[in-house]
Amino acid sequence: MRNDSLNNCGNRNRPGVVLLVTLVLLVVLATLGYTLSSRVAAQRHRDQYIIDYSQARYACDSASKYAFATLQDLDPQLISRPNEPDFSDLFVLSEAEYKELLTQWAAENASETEGIFGDIERIDSINNIDNVADINDINDVDADEFGITDLDVGSLTIPGPYGPPWPLVTDPVEFEIGSATVRIEIEDENAKYPIGWMLLNEPEVQREAQAGFEMFCEWMGIEVGQIDSLKDQLKQVGEIKPFSLEFQPITKTVTITPATKPTTTSTKTSDRSIRRTYRTQVTKKTISASDQMVRQNADFAQLFHSSLIDTELLARPYIEGRKESALKYVGMWASPKVNINTAPRHVLEAAFAFGGPSDAPKIAEEIIQRRRNSPFANIEDLKRDLLRHSDLIGKCEKYITTVSTFFTIRVTAVSGVAKASATIAITKDGQKVNRIAVISG
Repeated sequence: MRNDSLNNCGNRNRPGVVLLVTLVLLVVLATLGYTLSSRVAAQRHRDQYIIDYSQARYACDSASKYAFATLQDLDPQLISRPNEPDFSDLFVLSEAEYKELLTQWAAENASETEGIFGDIERIDSINNIDNVADINDINDVDADEFGITDLDVGSLTIPGPYGPPWPLVTDPVEFEIGSATVRIEIEDENAKYPIGWMLLNEPEVQREAQAGFEMFCEWMGIEVGQIDSLKDQLKQVGEIKPFSLEFQPITKTVTITPATKPTTTSTKTSDRSIRRTYRTQVTKKTISASDQMVRQNADFAQLFHSSLIDTELLARPYIEGRKESALKYVGMWASPKVNINTAPRHVLEAAFAFGGPSDAPKIAEEIIQRRRNSPFANIEDLKRDLLRHSDLIGKCEKYITTVSTFFTIRVTAVSGVAKASATIAITKDGQKVNRIAVISG
């Protein structure tokens, strides 16, 4: 009887064991299926990304070649902006202040800006209000009353010196190559602060260069400790290679020594000819000033974009809600001069600190007010117009220009989830274009 009871108990437990084993097997199979499907999906994602990146990289390289080939025809023209807000001071505005400026500008220039906004009817309603004179007077206008605050200010931008937003030289170009969407932007590097000034090996201007750099950093909201850190980093770069603004042609004596000589000769005649061929030669080679400048630019393009410089510090937004950062205003490609027609206020002040830090803000202000009507033709034009500052301008003459010759081409290609980019630094003198360096990402 006892054995029968044990058998009955075992029989009752058998379905539970089977169910438990079945559940375990199902969990194992589900886990294996999930793992397998995840790996398959991940592999497909990687394969697709490789395909997308290959297409994006090809499109980026093709667009870079296209942009470089068409640079000979690039002829940037400065525009007059007498009745528009100056781009020069936009970097100090918060997002709210910037939108307020756009709204105010729209109210003052409603008839000129018609067609820029998405809501044309609202602009027309503003233009048809009886008291038009009050609209053009910002002191008499209640923006909320006329619905101006509802305008799509995001579709309006303050024009830069060439028309597009600073520092763009032309409107960005977008097109498609295969499955990739390509965007090409050309920036004016002479409109930015040349960080190479901090590496000048001329003792008589190093104090002014330091003052200009500190002035620029303070404008950009960089703290004192961070400024000191940047100075130390730049000092390390300067120990590797000093920065020069002026070059003179140099002549070098080049000795060409044969690496090897033949071991056998067939005849006396051939032996003499071979001896003449392998004889040590001494020649002179002249390196022009422009070639030396190009070599320096290429060297510093590598140094400034190396780990020696903390670009993350410069790239941090200094105003919450905006993409403004010091890096946007720094020339990292060894540009030697600042274009007074296209540089913003804080860059101008840094440039004219070489003539005296105390007078730099006054000169910058006068330049900004004058160039809104018409750009300066040359430095002599600047001296005539700012006659009382002509002596100080003379001290800064080798640091400033009125025509930009230093540009960067930024090419971005996007295909699917992949993105490829390239930045090309070039100098352009007339139709002669020299490529300095390329950074691909």
